[in-house]
Amino acid sequence: MRILVLNSGSSSIKFQLFEMQTKTSLASGLVEQIGSNSSRAVLKANGEVYEIKRFIKDHHDGLEAINELFTTSHTLHDLSELDGIGHRIVHGGESFFSSMIVDESVIKKIEEISPLAPLHNPGHLAGIKNAMKESKNVPHVVVFDTVFHQSMPEYAYRYALPYDVCKTHHIRKYGFHGTSHRYVCKQAAKMLGIEFDKFNAISLHLGNGASACAVQNGKSIDTSMGLSPLEGLIMGTRSGDMDPAVVIYLLNIGVLKWNEIDNFLNKKSGLFGICGSSDMREVVAKMQNDERAKLAFDMFCYRVKKYIGSYYAILGRVDALIFTGGIGENAPNTRQKICDDLKHLGIHINHELNFSDVRGERCIDEEGAKIKTLIIPTNEELEIAIETARVIKERTL
Repeated sequence: MRILVLNSGSSSIKFQLFEMQTKTSLASGLVEQIGSNSSRAVLKANGEVYEIKRFIKDHHDGLEAINELFTTSHTLHDLSELDGIGHRIVHGGESFFSSMIVDESVIKKIEEISPLAPLHNPGHLAGIKNAMKESKNVPHVVVFDTVFHQSMPEYAYRYALPYDVCKTHHIRKYGFHGTSHRYVCKQAAKMLGIEFDKFNAISLHLGNGASACAVQNGKSIDTSMGLSPLEGLIMGTRSGDMDPAVVIYLLNIGVLKWNEIDNFLNKKSGLFGICGSSDMREVVAKMQNDERAKLAFDMFCYRVKKYIGSYYAILGRVDALIFTGGIGENAPNTRQKICDDLKHLGIHINHELNFSDVRGERCIDEEGAKIKTLIIPTNEELEIAIETARVIKERTL
């Protein structure tokens, strides 16, 4: 069974082709700068790199370029050979509780909730509509970042704002990185020999975007991101949790204008706002001689540690603490700082294992630690492919 995964943005299409029997990647690539004179398409397969440099007008042209690259690389003769195409969708709102086969009603619902994710969902829709034209007889499946968190109870996802306003305008915590959290938790449960529906964990997806998730019996019961990805942990350029009155104050004193708020909170804050760098590698490298870099590092780790404590409180039993994402997988200093002084919770990492050059899925806790501390590299594309294959198989039963 061959599944193509598409992640369509406003001016790009990331793609990866999987053979599902072995769950291996056959090819991956990117179409970038769609609509620009600098547009191009690149595919990597069998150790070779294939490239198309030409003007790519829109997503339709982008998919034709992908098809051409598959043919040139002898990976596929045509998209019609595929068994399914899985599409990543950032926001499923309150409409979607699972991955679904795409039809007109699904497209209409995604269009209706696009105001919740104006930077992402329109690009996803463009990818879906054009891919369906290119491969009419291939089943298409949508996989939502928000679906894993739909199991949160209302007392966890509801904001303490006027109830009727929130209900009317669909204002609530949705959470993101759900595909990543689900994948790493499934891998962790398998690694520890625990049935997924009995698995409890605190999952930390730490990268330029960062979120924490409390998983109980294989289901998300709380997560740090909210209505948008802005809430929660400190991120590369996002503030994370803060008092909303800060924005009101800055507006009142003339430091900010209404049309500057989004950029201020999402692009100029976080690690970048504190020390001028959004890359944790640069922050760590500068810490010794830069007080603000050290402050940014300490603030980031402190915020993560607070979420670990709060999720420990609501879970009661925790089987594993999971690190994933660019920082979670590759920043031992950050992992060490986060886990310092958590022995009273049963979290105790081994210094040598934490700083080891070993890669892949691994356990880094001290022998006898109550809670297993794991590093699980995320693979959102594979999880989308797995979900796509599952939905297609269930439809044919």
